[in-house]
Order: sequence, then C-alpha cells, then structure tokens
Amino acid sequence: MIRLLMWFVCGLLFAAGLGISGMTRPDKVTGFLTLNANWDASLAFVMIGAIAVHAVGTRVARGMKQPVLSKSFGWPTRTDINFRLIAGATLFGVGWGLSGYCPGPAIVSLSSLSLKPLVFVLSMVVGVVAYRQFVPAQQSASTGKSA
Repeated sequence: MIRLLMWFVCGLLFAAGLGISGMTRPDKVTGFLTLNANWDASLAFVMIGAIAVHAVGTRVARGMKQPVLSKSFGWPTRTDINFRLIAGATLFGVGWGLSGYCPGPAIVSLSSLSLKPLVFVLSMVVGVVAYRQFVPAQQSASTGKSA
C-alpha cells in the first residue's frame, strides 16, 4: 500500500512540475521544436533540470544496498540500439512534433477538459492496444530475453 501511495505522490509531483513549467501547453513544445526567431528554450531548461535531478538520484541510488520500498533495483541491462528502438523513437518524435503532446503532459492536460488532449490520449491508448495486439513481444525491455 505504501508503494502505491509513493507512486501517487511521484505522479502528483510530475504533474505539478509539468503544470508549473508550462510543459502541458503544446505551444511551448512546438515553440522549442521550431527553430526560428521565436524559438522558446524553456523546454531545454526543463529537460536540463530533470536530467540533473535524475543524475543525482541515480548516483545516490547506486550507492544504496537496496531500495527503500523494494527488495531490489530494476536497473535496465539492455544497451543495444536496434531498429525497433529507432523506429519507436522516430514515431514518438513525429507525434510529439505534430501535436505538441507527449504522454505525460497529455494525461495532465486531460484536467483542462479540452478536446485536443482527450483525442490525443484516446489515440495513444488505441495505438498501445493495437501494438500489443498485433506485434508479438520479441524481447523484454529490461533483460533482453524472449518474453
């Protein structure tokens, strides 16, 4: 139960950070991705801040014997770059660039009760379900072993 509460708190922190930084607004994202005279660098600062916090957290966690709320760490073991990774990253980037939404901000934007984030999230769910239905699980993301 405490783990669920912690996931909830982390989700709230993430949503609050997205909201406070303005990253739930698609125009902020497209302003960053459009390299012109009106370029908006704010997304770069949000990313730099997130990377810095993650780097410190990872460094602290790597020095721990075990996590506070689990028996072991789930560090990723795969390091290969393959077609599926590149294709997925490309599709993600195209979707992000065209809509200005990525999954986290889109879900947070549902609270605005606007149609655009609702259509995006529903489309995202349909895409995930279709992928899981029609593409066989070839490898586990964390171990590289067949699923």
